[in-house]
Formats: sequence, C-alpha cells, structure tokens
Amino acid sequence: MPVDSLWLSIPLILPFFATAVLLCLGRASERLRLGLCAVTCLMMLAASVVILQQLSVQPVMVLNAGDWPVPLGITLVADLFSASMVIITALIGLVVSIYAIGAGTARFRGYFTPLFMAMLFGVNGAFLTGDLFNLYVWFEVMLMSSFILIALPGGRRQLQGALKYLVLNFIASLFFLIGLGVLYGLVGTLNMSDLALKLANHPDQLTVRSTAVLFLVAFGIKAGMFPFYFWLPSSYHVTPTPVAAVFAALLTKVGVYALVRAFALVFHGQQEFIGDILLPLGILTMLTGVLGAASQFYIPRILSFHIISQIGYMVVGLAFFTKAAMAATVFYVLHHILVKANLFLIGGIIGRKLGTQALKKTGGLYQHAPALAVLFLIPAMSLGGIPPLSGFFAKFALIREGIALNAWFTVFMASAVGLLTLYSMIKIWNEAFWKSPPSGEPIRMRPVPWTMTLPAIGLALCTVLFGLFPGTFFAFAERAADQLMNPSIYTEAVSGKSMPTPNAP
Repeated sequence: MPVDSLWLSIPLILPFFATAVLLCLGRASERLRLGLCAVTCLMMLAASVVILQQLSVQPVMVLNAGDWPVPLGITLVADLFSASMVIITALIGLVVSIYAIGAGTARFRGYFTPLFMAMLFGVNGAFLTGDLFNLYVWFEVMLMSSFILIALPGGRRQLQGALKYLVLNFIASLFFLIGLGVLYGLVGTLNMSDLALKLANHPDQLTVRSTAVLFLVAFGIKAGMFPFYFWLPSSYHVTPTPVAAVFAALLTKVGVYALVRAFALVFHGQQEFIGDILLPLGILTMLTGVLGAASQFYIPRILSFHIISQIGYMVVGLAFFTKAAMAATVFYVLHHILVKANLFLIGGIIGRKLGTQALKKTGGLYQHAPALAVLFLIPAMSLGGIPPLSGFFAKFALIREGIALNAWFTVFMASAVGLLTLYSMIKIWNEAFWKSPPSGEPIRMRPVPWTMTLPAIGLALCTVLFGLFPGTFFAFAERAADQLMNPSIYTEAVSGKSMPTPNAP
C-alpha cells in the first residue's frame, strides 16, 4: 500500500474521532466544543490540500483498506473532482464552526457539535468512496445526523420539516437499495470501477438502463431535483442558520456528485439515454425553483428555493455531457457551495441585527449597516450571474456550450432563470436594505459578534477570488472534467484495466 494513499483516510479519521471526543466532553462549554470542530476542520483542510497536491503527481489516488484486492475490500478513491469537494467541505465546516460560536447553538443541548462532525464524516465518505454500497452507507450516516439536526431544536415547524426530510430521503434510500440489489445480481460487484468495466458492454442493456433510472430517482431526490425537490424548502428554512448554511452548501451537492459519478463512470455507455431524461428535468428544476423563490418573502425560504433552481443548472451540464459542459458543472458546483453558504450566513446576520428575516418586517439596513450591504451584494450578485463574479462565468460557460450544441430552448430558459434569480436577490436588497423601516421609526440594531461576520467575509473573498481569476479555476475544472469524460483513467488506477470500446464485439 503506497504511503501517499494513506492521506485519503485522514478526512474520515479526523471527524470520526472528533465526534467521539465531543460526545465524551460532558458539560464542556459550547465554545470549547465549537473550537474543537474548527480545529478539526482546519486539519481536514490541510490534509485535503495535501491530497490535491498528490494528484498533481498521479491522476487518481487509491486506498484499499486492509490491502484487500479490488473489488473485495473497501476502496477509497480521489480524483480532482472528489478532492476539490473534500477541500470545500472542510472549508465550509471551518467557517460554519466559527459562525456558530456567535450564532449560538444552545437549543441543541450540547449535541450540535457531534452531529455536525458526524455529518461531515458522512459527506467526506461519500466523496471518497469507490464503492456504491459504501456510498449508500455514507448517505445513511448523513441522513441520520442531518435529520436530528433538523428535529432536535424542537417545535412544531422543526418536527414537520424533519418528518418531510426523513420520509423523502428514506424513499431515496429505498430506490438506491433496490438499484444496488439489481446491479449486484446482474454483475456480482458494487465497486464503481468494476461496475464500469462490466456494464460497458453488458448484453442485458435494458436492465442496465432500468437500473440507471433507479439511481437517477435516488440521487435526484438527494440533490433536490424536479419533481422530488419539495422536501427541501419545507425543511431547510426551519433550521438554525449554521445548520441551514451547511445543509445548503453540502447535502444537495452530495446528490449532484453522486449523479455525476454514476453517469460519468458506472453507466458511462448510457449518456445519451440518461441525457434525454436529465435535460428536461434540469430545465424544470431551474424553472420551478426560481418561481418558488420569486414568490417568497422570507429570506431562508427564498434561498432554499434557489438551491433547487441552481441544482437545475448542474443537471443540465451533466445532461449535455461534453467536456466543456462537465467543466462548467464542476465550476458551478464549487462556486455555488461558497455562494449559497454565505447567503444563509448573511441572512442569519440580518436576522440577528433586526430580530427577523421576514422581508415585510425589515428595512433600513443600507443606512445603518453599509458594510453588511456590500457583504450581501457580493454573493447575491454572483448568484444572479453578474460579472465579474463567479456566477457569471459559471452560467456563461454553460450557456456557451448550450449554444454550441444548438440547445436553444435550454439556453433561453437558463438565461430567463438567471434574470429571475437576479430579481429575487434585488427583492431582498430592496426590502431589507433600501426601503425605510416598516414602522417609520428609527430601528434599533442589535450587535453582531465578529465570529458571525468573519466567516461571511471569508466566503465573500473566495467568491471574489473565483471572479478575479476565472481562468485558473476553469483550468482546474477542465482537468477534472477530462478525468470524468475518460473513465479509463479511473478504472486503470483502481482495477488496472482500461474501459472497453462501447459496443465492441
């Protein structure tokens, strides 16, 4: 076993042991617990950077637990896409840990931090696993910890949101488990590399395609894709801001990652069939999400619907399935994680200052908190696709590829949805920052701890950095897309075999 490959275990070991330690801390202060979370995430970030650096030497890193040969053992795999997702997971974990120090997590009765670390444990496992059954296990780790994070604060709204979240995700798990059973019965393995090799020219293509649809439903629910998205705006907006921010940033992106990994690798020969299904679903996801956001006047609900809308762009990029479209999708995923997490954090700051996030009850923030106004504009305008911020380059790359493919209806819908997204962000600006306070009387601003403001500033700087150096980040996205479009790179690293020519005799 190469020593370098042992780095792949660090993003799993760190949150696992942090969860155990946090459960044993008893009556320790919440600041100490959150500080331990922040240190753990910082160490995860450092380990993830080392993994990414190692990928400049070798295209794919593989760790076979216990030195069991593929496909018998547990396999961890990192390529550029998965490594970048692990890095950004650690970054989001770090900023949310710091933010929670000021935002307060007392309502969780000491259980926020171990649940938070357990969720990051599941997220990292999902990004690094090389086996579909283990992906199912990591999904369940995320589901259990995230369900309790929604339900634990108590209250009718939280329990209703948690129930919808749990039921829909259990349905997704059921479809996932059925698909696993069919695949294992078909080829006798669930290792992704081995599946890609054995399914490429399998004689029973009808069963292969049927199984692909099962996975599409399972991962589509996880990602919040049309028509399976309605659990998301029913649950995310009822959670405290630190929870909502990490959910918005990571949980749906795990579903998107699973879609990309499944249909770029496992079902590599089925892109045309899957693309014909994904493209209309992606367009409908964009449209229904943005229309839902346009009708809302509560900041977390607006942002929750926009998660759905932006997932649609990523699904469209996967449906196009060209190298340029896949690069745009990778860039879009990374950009959206930063922007969406930051918008939820800033929404929480608005709520702390004014005592509410209901737009009808807000106003006057531009006059009393101009720095917060600028801080909001950066991710808001990026989400709306205003140059030179990262969202513009993400949307431009996807629309440009749509034009190249003569997908004019998709280009029109993506452009229209972008305008409606901008409308929603301007609505928040007008209501919360520009208009006078509803009562007409001077508003009393509540103080906001620096631990809440600093993470929002850090994420805003990351968004600006993406916009100032788009060529650098797109070059990385193109390299990641090249690996995704050439599954032989993955299968040779894991199984030592190249993908067969599709439909070869």
